[in-house]
Amino acid sequence: MTADEVGAAAQLACLLEASAPKPGNVSPGRHFSGLRYEDLLASAVAIGPAMAGAGARRVGATVRSAIEATHRWTHSNTNLGIVLLLAPLVSAAHRVSHRMSGLQASRRLRDEVRRVLQTTSVADARNVFAAIRLAAPGGLGRVDRQDVAHEPTVTLLEAMALSADRDQIAREYATGFETTFEVGAPALARARGDGLTWDDAIVETFLTLLAGAADTHIVRRSGGASAAAVSRRAQAVRTAGGVRSAAGRLAIEEMDRALRDERHSCNPGATADLVAAAVFVALVGDGVTRARAPRPAGQSRQSSGSVSSRRPAD
Repeated sequence: MTADEVGAAAQLACLLEASAPKPGNVSPGRHFSGLRYEDLLASAVAIGPAMAGAGARRVGATVRSAIEATHRWTHSNTNLGIVLLLAPLVSAAHRVSHRMSGLQASRRLRDEVRRVLQTTSVADARNVFAAIRLAAPGGLGRVDRQDVAHEPTVTLLEAMALSADRDQIAREYATGFETTFEVGAPALARARGDGLTWDDAIVETFLTLLAGAADTHIVRRSGGASAAAVSRRAQAVRTAGGVRSAAGRLAIEEMDRALRDERHSCNPGATADLVAAAVFVALVGDGVTRARAPRPAGQSRQSSGSVSSRRPAD
């Protein structure tokens, strides 16, 4: 892929993820106090240059550049998790041939991601730690080893591995993006293959991920029991049909209302970040220019439609 295509795919992944009405998250017309949908749009625009230039810099520098750009556009932590996930994916995508598509591109992308992660350095960790301090996410607490408040002494991959048991983003680094490539991207591909719009496919992918693993953002804010309850609710919504049935859609609306409180304590923000990573993988596999909404039944190719169209401050 060209640098411009990679940057565009990263931006589009953020826009599509933010625009889908995922329960408990910011989306069009559904804002949080201190965080509006427009903030997510601004953040998606802000990271474009950093992502387009990721082929010429290391992962840590890409993360820091993207978060610094976001900080100039917004006043909230809108996209730290997404940027942390996208940086290795984008770096790898710069090395995937534009002639590849589908499964071939996905496999090559994951191989490249593993290589990128294995070659991270202490300097990468320093840049990422600085980016985290700038974004200032809430609920991180303190840890005995490689706390982000101090300068790291290990590589970025090693630092992430130390947090893998308590943070889904770090877990992706430690496992070679296992959830993204083995759960998120395949769920999204199935949904799109069945003719679902981007909005519906993203919500279905979100529910699949959330049902399969407790959201660590909720764990930090409200505890493991609350996170487990939210995951059970996501599974119940899937059982009801999710976006594919009237009963399922009603259950999604009820879930969304149940997850909203003044503190946004049950916002599944980490799961939403994983969805953005899955969308990026899909765009690399399908090609940005083919990221169209499916045609309604009976509609001719000439009149096909176009693409349709979070986290609290901590």
